[in-house]
Amino acid sequence: MFEVGDYIVCGNNGICTVQNISTIDIPDVDPDRLYYILQPVYTKSSVVYIPVDNDKIVMRKVLTKEQVKELINHIPEIDTIVEMNDKLREERFKECMKNHKCEDWIRVIKTLYQRRMERLEKGQKVTATDARYMKAAEDNLYLEFSMALGIDRDEVESYIEKCIDGE
Repeated sequence: MFEVGDYIVCGNNGICTVQNISTIDIPDVDPDRLYYILQPVYTKSSVVYIPVDNDKIVMRKVLTKEQVKELINHIPEIDTIVEMNDKLREERFKECMKNHKCEDWIRVIKTLYQRRMERLEKGQKVTATDARYMKAAEDNLYLEFSMALGIDRDEVESYIEKCIDGE
């Protein structure tokens, strides 16, 4: 169970702050059911209500600074997605995105970076599907890392590169 003030990743709502944990007074909603009342960090005008006993939406605490640094150290060891069939590869990307795990987002980014380099060497453009998944994975990963590390989102990629290069 999360506590008021916790920063959590909440499914497709992104990073949210737990504002309250209480029942809600909305018609046709069980008045005895507890809800997390969440404020998306990057969409201040929204409020999200998720039942505490929810088992459908992935919710987890945002990684700590130490966890992010450890994960960055392991990036070279994270496998890419090896799938030659475009349709099956896209299914794997979807799975990775739905898991809302940083390691899976890294897997997608590494895979798509390799694909982009291979395509550019052959004089081919990046596909719209690849571009869409790359953007989504980078947005999710970099926003969480920026929050955990206390740096701007725009600084995350160079921070990761410096760590991997041993700087």
